[in-house]
Amino acid sequence: MSLPVLLAAVTPSPSPSSSTTSPATATLQDAQESATNAASWVEQNWSTWLSIGLRVLLIVVIAVALRMAVRRAITKLIEHMNSTAQAVDGTALGGLLVNNERRRQRSQAIGSVLRSVASFVIMGTASLMVLGTFEINLAPLLASAGVAGVAIGFGARNLVTDFLSGVFMILEDQYGVGDSIDAGVASGEVIEVGLRVTKLRGDNGEIWYVRNGEVKRIGNLSQGWATAGVDVMVHPSEDLDHVRSVLNEVGETMSKEEPWSERLWGPIEVLGLDNVLLDSMVVRVSAKTMPGKALGVERELRWRIKRAFDAAEIRIVGGLPVQPDGDTPPADPTAGMAAPSAYASSTSPQSQAASPLVPPSVTK
Repeated sequence: MSLPVLLAAVTPSPSPSSSTTSPATATLQDAQESATNAASWVEQNWSTWLSIGLRVLLIVVIAVALRMAVRRAITKLIEHMNSTAQAVDGTALGGLLVNNERRRQRSQAIGSVLRSVASFVIMGTASLMVLGTFEINLAPLLASAGVAGVAIGFGARNLVTDFLSGVFMILEDQYGVGDSIDAGVASGEVIEVGLRVTKLRGDNGEIWYVRNGEVKRIGNLSQGWATAGVDVMVHPSEDLDHVRSVLNEVGETMSKEEPWSERLWGPIEVLGLDNVLLDSMVVRVSAKTMPGKALGVERELRWRIKRAFDAAEIRIVGGLPVQPDGDTPPADPTAGMAAPSAYASSTSPQSQAASPLVPPSVTK
């Protein structure tokens, strides 16, 4: 026999089970390998996930707790302001200086603004910290937010101006409910103070809606004190000492009677001669009053001065010039006649210049 035949007879033939692998066995092996890889990947990264989760949870818990604490502190502060106002409201000082509705609206507005700002700052900071924990690049987000904020600011600049002006007006307590103010564009009594619009009731009952951003100046007629001033015009022949004594007596009597004793915050003073004319003298009388009560004090003071001067036979003048004592002089009969005209005489140069020219004779 030849050598190739012997080798073929000696070498064993492979079995079918050793040469090929069944599909079920291959699928099981792949699944085991995938599970092993997943378990290995989870084992390698579980500590990182746990760290990130704990950070996020800690940030959220701290942000929520801080927000609740700040809002509660702001609420307590507002309640303390309201309780202080209510404690003073029953006294005489409270009736002069404190307005419950004004303090309530002002405190509510301040509390709303402070709570909104605190929530925005705390939750916004927490959101950025959470995104930073996930290693997200915040530069594009912040840049986009900045561009959007600038665009919104330009588009709604009037609204932003009104809001910021309202916030500063409330924080600075420039005016409040019940105050009489002159806002330039309108004047009247404040009935509501908002962050964007202030409502005023005019003298005729109309309601003005004034945007806070349009107010360039504020004249508050209800803060501090007011001045009641009366000008008394008397005849120049009157005795000034007698006039002063009568005015002082009127002031003392009025200061002791109700309700003027509460509305007057100082004595009624005779300041002296304010002006001296040929037919009259002006005596100035002034008094410091409660805010908003000057007009009523002036009216009552004029009433009392007129009655006192009538009783003391002191003449009050004003308007038309006063005629001297004695009989009225007769009227001049020529006062209503016109001045003579130069054209009345035919021989005057004016009449001759105005005479028509005689046409030349026509020769036949």
